[in-house]
Amino acid sequence: MPCFLSGLGTLRLPVRIERGGFSLIAESARMVRRADPFSSAPYNLMSDAPIAAPTQRSIFFFWSPLAATWVMMASEGPFLAAIIARLPDPTYNLAAHGVAFALAILIEAPVIMLMSAATSLVKDRVSFIKLRNFSRLLCVGTTVLLLVLLTPPVYDLLIPGVMGVPKEVARLTYGALWFMLPWPSAIGYRRFLQGVLIRSGKTKLVAYGTLIRLGAMIVAALVGFLLLEIPGAWVGAMSLATGVTIEAIAARFMASRTVRGILDGEMDGSESRDITYSDIARFYYPLALTSLIGLTVQPLLTFFMGRSISPVESLAVFPVVHSLSFFFRSMGLAYQDTAIALMGHRFKNYDALASFALKLGIATSAGLALVAFTPLSEVYFVTVSGLSPELTDFALTPTRVMVMLPALSVLLSLQRAVLVEGRRTELITIATALEVLTVAVVFVALGFGMELVGATAAFSAFLGGRLMSNIYLAWESRGMRSG
Repeated sequence: MPCFLSGLGTLRLPVRIERGGFSLIAESARMVRRADPFSSAPYNLMSDAPIAAPTQRSIFFFWSPLAATWVMMASEGPFLAAIIARLPDPTYNLAAHGVAFALAILIEAPVIMLMSAATSLVKDRVSFIKLRNFSRLLCVGTTVLLLVLLTPPVYDLLIPGVMGVPKEVARLTYGALWFMLPWPSAIGYRRFLQGVLIRSGKTKLVAYGTLIRLGAMIVAALVGFLLLEIPGAWVGAMSLATGVTIEAIAARFMASRTVRGILDGEMDGSESRDITYSDIARFYYPLALTSLIGLTVQPLLTFFMGRSISPVESLAVFPVVHSLSFFFRSMGLAYQDTAIALMGHRFKNYDALASFALKLGIATSAGLALVAFTPLSEVYFVTVSGLSPELTDFALTPTRVMVMLPALSVLLSLQRAVLVEGRRTELITIATALEVLTVAVVFVALGFGMELVGATAAFSAFLGGRLMSNIYLAWESRGMRSG
């Protein structure tokens, strides 16, 4: 998922690059403003000395560890889809898995930006405690929201009723969401702690946490596959919830020394300020709103596909195609944090970052095209994902539609970085809203007007929405750089 670090000061690239770029990231993470979190004045915690402009090589070494973390997370979807496809009733269970995941990420939207908030706002004991309390409130609130959804009258009204999810898919989704109950709180808690770790320059531990999450998810999935006689959608939900819960516990242990130091006053200094809950809310609101708007896309498409041509088949292939495209898109999404960190004051490093973005965009879209337009498609969908030949036919066209999306995602990351540097993050929210609106309009036109298969209409709408966002941000970011 994207991370909008509005509130970060100007970050500059250290000359020193060590072991896979982790030292580089750690140092860059320390280069945040120490004064007022809402001030745009840059401050380099490491040094005030001039720092060399990034090269294509140094950008690569900065980006690659972040990309590795995103790719590890992106691998969860294809792995779980392959497991579910090999269990009984794969069509209905794949569909239910996609619906449950779409609803879960929508409910988690208010907590997803806690990492950015912690990275930017935790400066001393007082700010840590207040943001921790704020985070706990959000975690409890999202969990309560999921429980409300799971009350039978509400669930029946919204999922089979308003969303039009087929009855059997809705039944399987209901059970899957109960397995996902720990999900919102675990996501919020670990992202808060990860932000604290990044703020302290310990980004290597964040990558370790991702590895732990992936390992726990794989073990849980294999237990469900081999030992438990439960539907595939429930296996997927159990695996995801187990992975993030274990990651949250691991983050607690990995951050314990850092947290203890903060509580002991090691970060307190002359620049400390008594940040208020109102300050936190004003900072966090646009981030949470952007996330919430963006994460409505999947539930929205689920709603439309449930009422379109071939609804069950479309819902079944959606998580498979989406996870495949996300694997390639994730490399571009990781570029956002890279571009924010390396943009430099007044966009001085933009040309170098744009050059790398062009290469990355071509490479990632070419990778997806290689799967979509060659015999590798059959290898992936049939052999790896375990889809039937019939579902594979449904998956091919949407996959080919999505070929340009990884390149557009790289462009989006670069554009958002420009707006963060320019302190115009409200434009990111507007662009996200335009994207969602375009998705809805395009699906209605293609899925209902032209009666395309639901999955094809959904991914065409997805692509159209992203393109609209890119066009809007291109106009705004170009004006900002020229100004």
